[in-house]
Amino acid sequence: MRAAFRTVERLCEHLGLNPSEHASIAAARDFPLFAPWPYVRRIRPGDPADPLLLQILPVPDETKSVPGFSDDPLAETAATMRPGLLQKYDRRVLLVTTGACAIHCRYCFRRSFPYADVPNSISDWQDSIDAIAEDPSIDEVILSGGDPLMLVDSTLTQLIDAISQIEHVSRLRIHTRLPIVIPSRVTDSLVGMLGDARPQTIVVLHANHPDELDTEVEQAIDRLSSARINLLNQSVLLRGVNDSVQCMESLCRKLVNLGILPYYMHQLDRVNGAAHFEVGKDEGRKIVESLRERLPGYAVPTYVEELPGHASKKPIA
Repeated sequence: MRAAFRTVERLCEHLGLNPSEHASIAAARDFPLFAPWPYVRRIRPGDPADPLLLQILPVPDETKSVPGFSDDPLAETAATMRPGLLQKYDRRVLLVTTGACAIHCRYCFRRSFPYADVPNSISDWQDSIDAIAEDPSIDEVILSGGDPLMLVDSTLTQLIDAISQIEHVSRLRIHTRLPIVIPSRVTDSLVGMLGDARPQTIVVLHANHPDELDTEVEQAIDRLSSARINLLNQSVLLRGVNDSVQCMESLCRKLVNLGILPYYMHQLDRVNGAAHFEVGKDEGRKIVESLRERLPGYAVPTYVEELPGHASKKPIA
């Protein structure tokens, strides 16, 4: 984390790119650049269209105001039960554990989330934990962020232990990008902690492109798999990054070969600053239709969009 790239100038210098031609200082002021070295070294130097670079580089298009895009595209403010505790769907709650993340994805739907209001210690989480314990209908807790694996192991252990003591919680889901962007985060102690948790543990990864899955990531995935942790992946359909059937097919094949189920292919959440990433739904449908012809059914992600106030994510195709 200390060695991460934090400025447009340093990243472009490292990759042999002209920052005035390919990046936007103004966009970086609005949403800072942050990219760790293990991720950046997978980017092709000198290629401004590299699909991994496009996910992290601030560009002028981010500063444009586009109708239909907002700071809170999923109306998460309305779904907040307690600070950091959200309930969008029946029987599930989501706990925003931290505002910190190991990478700043330019399309992030929480890029304007009020993280200053989010609890980040076991004592601060107690109110939310009590609310979960008092509602027997809740059988799944989702840890999100930021990225929950940004918490140190001792804090994460305390939180998981507190949730594990709630008898009616049978599943613990952790949404994380850290095993993809800094695979060394998947330590033996982390794997042991997740494997020993009483609720069924599900780790939902976030890989968008096959180039993100290098040897170190594969080794991290193997460590998680060894603890019999259920592994899923969510991708976001992104213009210029993975908006072709060839790219998505390669990603899905790699995921399945690593024991990861391709879970969702998300339509872009319409957050301010990300409109240039949007892919039309007709294009997305064609990609999924082609994937069905090329892959076994279990390797084809469900193409979905999230709409505020709906009882579940809505399948598109």
